[in-house]
Amino acid sequence: MHIVAAPDKFKGTASAHDIGNAIAEAAVSAGHSCVIVPMADGGEGTLDALGGPNRSSLVTGPLGAPVEAEWRLDRSTAVIEMARAAGLVLAGGAEVNDPLGATTAGVGELIGKAVDAGATTIIIGVGGSATTDGGLGALDAMGSAARFKGVEIIVACDVRTGFVDAATVFGPQKGASPAQVTLLTGRLRTLIASYRDRFGVDVEHLERAGAAGGLAGGLAAAGARLVDGFDVVAEQLGLEQAISTADLVITGEGFIDNESFEGKVVGGVADMAAAHGVPVLAVAGQVFDDAHHRINTISLSDRFGLERALADPTSCIAEAVAEWF
Repeated sequence: MHIVAAPDKFKGTASAHDIGNAIAEAAVSAGHSCVIVPMADGGEGTLDALGGPNRSSLVTGPLGAPVEAEWRLDRSTAVIEMARAAGLVLAGGAEVNDPLGATTAGVGELIGKAVDAGATTIIIGVGGSATTDGGLGALDAMGSAARFKGVEIIVACDVRTGFVDAATVFGPQKGASPAQVTLLTGRLRTLIASYRDRFGVDVEHLERAGAAGGLAGGLAAAGARLVDGFDVVAEQLGLEQAISTADLVITGEGFIDNESFEGKVVGGVADMAAAHGVPVLAVAGQVFDDAHHRINTISLSDRFGLERALADPTSCIAEAVAEWF
């Protein structure tokens, strides 16, 4: 068989490249050919999937202290991963994050640096944020709209959440208390009116506008285009062409649940493969919500136990996929 390995990262344990290599190891050992297409959905890992960083800039971090943020410039196309400038990991995690004060200013600074370096297309992956500032910090840092005339900004979103809902849905994950969620919700509602007056754009009902605590909506107000991150990465990497010639596609992510089919890698790969009549196998650390009824799955925690699945996912994958053949 000819196999395409198109996994997402296993967050916190292994990169998409690592997972793809483990799948390929099992496939080749079983006598099959395998092409690896490491994927991402707009969250962490998007920059690596699109070629990795080749530039670095000092910008404002999520809590105000400067951070060195890596990004990519390839001819006139820049790739920015917002988590590298305003990510929750940079803030030290939810326990020490300042959910009210966390800012996307560094993201706006990176966008400006990309334009100054000659970028005319900027792809921004917006997962993994520490922020719920509605993108105001980024817009203020970007400055005059005239600076970005003729520049296409594409926001690769990993969720389809509405603008105001960003506070309720994701605020607690960023350390926000119930009272703080209420304050953040009010702030986002105020920004809807502000952006409508400032840009003539209504982000209230715009799908995906709540990604990265509303950063997506703020950038959309300034003229950016919001798309599913999976679609951006798939197009850039030629995933559909690879799948069209495959006998089997193997994908995966850290855990698979119903949300995996709402703009995430596993669902996107499954839909693309189905369009070409190619069967799909998904490998995951854990499987929830009876997702195994929607796609053929291998649960590493069921097969090897949760402790080993977390500690050594790549060897578990190589072993489990080899057994599946």
